[in-house]
Amino acid sequence: MSEMIARFEAMLESGQDSAMLRLALANALVGEGRIEEAVGHLEQALELDTSYSAAWKLLAKSLLALDEPERVLEVCARGIEVASNKGDLQAAREMEVYAKRARRQRDERAPDA
Repeated sequence: MSEMIARFEAMLESGQDSAMLRLALANALVGEGRIEEAVGHLEQALELDTSYSAAWKLLAKSLLALDEPERVLEVCARGIEVASNKGDLQAAREMEVYAKRARRQRDERAPDA
């Protein structure tokens, strides 16, 4: 996997930046447990293509793993809208699940009232 990451990073360094390349690199980084690094690449992918529902989905999943429920909820709201508009209903459903988990994470952290 590290070899793949090195290849993707070399492609970026040579100027071959694209949302698809950023998603592929982020996927590889997540596979290596380098989730924080992956988030940066996913955010870049979405700057390049805001309609890339796969990037929204992986960003939500990654932020959930980093225990950032508020950001997950923001990402899911936008990602679900994008995915639904594109007809990518599977991605929308997965992000609904991530949003539900994020609400649970947030609620478990909330001080008892």
